[in-house]
Amino acid sequence: MRRERGENVSEAEIAVHWQEEEYIHPPEEFIRQANLTDGGIYQRFAPQRFPDCYVEYAELLSWYRRWDTVLDTGRPPFWRWFVGGRLNASYNCVDRHLPAFRNKAAIHFVPEPEDEPVRHLTYQELLVKVNELAALLRDFAGLKRGDRVTLHMPMVPELPITMLACARLGVIHSQVFSGYSPKSVAERMADAESSVLITTDAYFRGGSMLDHKEKADEAVELAAAAGFTVEKVLIWERYPGCYASPTPLVEGRDYLLNELLKEYRGRRVAPEEMNAEDPLFLMYTSGTTGRPKGCQHSTGGYLSYVAGTARNVEDIHPQDVYWCMADIGWITGHSYIVYGPLALGASVVVYEGLPTWPDAGRPWRIAQELDVNIFHTSPTAIRGLRRAGPDEPAKYDYHFKLMTTVGEAIEPEVWRWYYKVVGKGEAVIVDTWWQTETGGFLTSTMPALHDMKPGSSGPAMPGIYPVILDDEGREIPERSNRAGNICISNPWPGGFQTIWRNPKRFVEQYYARYCKNQDSRDWRDWPYLTGDGATQGADGYYRILGRIDDVINVAGHRLGSKEIESAALTIAEVAEAAVVPVADEIKGKVPELYISLKPGLKAGSALRQQISEAIAAEIGPIAKPRRVIIVPDMPKTRSGKIMRRVLSALSNGEPTGDVTTLANPEVVEEIRRLMG
Repeated sequence: MRRERGENVSEAEIAVHWQEEEYIHPPEEFIRQANLTDGGIYQRFAPQRFPDCYVEYAELLSWYRRWDTVLDTGRPPFWRWFVGGRLNASYNCVDRHLPAFRNKAAIHFVPEPEDEPVRHLTYQELLVKVNELAALLRDFAGLKRGDRVTLHMPMVPELPITMLACARLGVIHSQVFSGYSPKSVAERMADAESSVLITTDAYFRGGSMLDHKEKADEAVELAAAAGFTVEKVLIWERYPGCYASPTPLVEGRDYLLNELLKEYRGRRVAPEEMNAEDPLFLMYTSGTTGRPKGCQHSTGGYLSYVAGTARNVEDIHPQDVYWCMADIGWITGHSYIVYGPLALGASVVVYEGLPTWPDAGRPWRIAQELDVNIFHTSPTAIRGLRRAGPDEPAKYDYHFKLMTTVGEAIEPEVWRWYYKVVGKGEAVIVDTWWQTETGGFLTSTMPALHDMKPGSSGPAMPGIYPVILDDEGREIPERSNRAGNICISNPWPGGFQTIWRNPKRFVEQYYARYCKNQDSRDWRDWPYLTGDGATQGADGYYRILGRIDDVINVAGHRLGSKEIESAALTIAEVAEAAVVPVADEIKGKVPELYISLKPGLKAGSALRQQISEAIAAEIGPIAKPRRVIIVPDMPKTRSGKIMRRVLSALSNGEPTGDVTTLANPEVVEEIRRLMG
């Protein structure tokens, strides 16, 4: 059924023309084993039972002291959850599992080189390593409760070990994605005021061993030039006892952790009893200019929320083998590789390298070897795997019960490939929407309760009460298929507490726009602005249209870029699509479309015309791109996200800025030549 919209839409709204998609029911076999089969959860988490409903999540954890107050709203919008409660995240993710799961695998580490064996780390071994490192960080590095430490580490098991050792001491960790530049590391160290940097000598990516230590040297120098001193650099060795970096150690500053740890063998450190509202970690968001934005996440509220949502949405049981293919350097890895799954006693996979190395069958070989039954990845990765090896999954004998997609909206065509080919028509898909700032999922189907719907992220999570507002603050009617700015009308435990050292920016960016009364202490007056556009269908499912900033205003019609990209992906030859706005004298802005094709296909004017006509047919002539530019590849970050900022600069004749940290910087010049 085609849903026609776009006429009679005010300029304060976003025009949408999505087609309605089919529903797919979860398999009965999945429903029988699911953690959550009781639809009464929506009554338990209804607004009239807020905030006490979140006790259900908190009770999944072990507390030294139960809280006195579930939610303190005395200083809005700086919400405080489970006030008076005390707990430790490291204890909840490790110690408490020993009686039942001492010899069960906590982490399966898969090196990128296929000739290296998988390392299986049990919960007992994890306890030993976390304790020994915690003792070293306390006694050698001088770290104590409330201190900050910056981590710049790749996907190796020492990363979650380091995070959990910090949490054991009450030290606030700030992990910087390993692909980030030394400048980014330096800025984050200075902002967090962390005098200790923990890194690695080297790691594998794309078949090569990369020198990671050299980034630490440059970051420390840049921090010093900006007036901040890093006192110690602690270095994990990729091969213990064999320093793999050509960059020499700096005497008196650099120390090899594998060597130092010999002095701490068998040491035990009692977990710090942390207040629920004490910070657990800082997660700096990317893509901002000026001072970096450190999202501060709490201990009790955050850990409760990621444990509850991992249990209900990811359907994690202790006997499952769970693989989230994200990087721990992003919030997804913090919430749904480390803290959520380990709090539930799961066995998690940590994979070092590229998912397509040495070929596009690698993920499915890993899944087959480890008997992975829960798979979690992003639309970006799904599109890349579809492009590189559309028929590869069928070659391997693995079976997923559940698959997650996260990080951005997924186009229905890509969703169907994920379901039919990767999931073999057997797995439930949960299409989740959330953000770095939110800590955990905001919308998703509950896998045993709801039908799946390609391209829709499902209803709001229990205890999350979204509202869609237009640009002037008017509420768009529920289930109306009309789009606007999606906000969350209530606090929730996973939400970040503030921006580190910048509370004013926290209020201005996330709450000021739609605040009804800045003197009010009623949380109902402080809706959280997500910065995303969305629509809610008659079935209550939300469809995320992308960032508000990605809306293209064409002659007064506000078109979501994600909708145009999705229309382009209905053409079978198209692997990836990216839309950017281009200035136009008459219409103000018009869309320009970049396309990469599936392997072996060649660009041609007929294909460009076919893509353009598909967009006009799906959305309307107003959405036809000014140009369809077929490129050999998209400029991408190391995590695989398309850098639309770079494409926009190319289309608008503006400087592209620094592209050296991209995964494929050479493609920028190739595209520039293509465009003439």
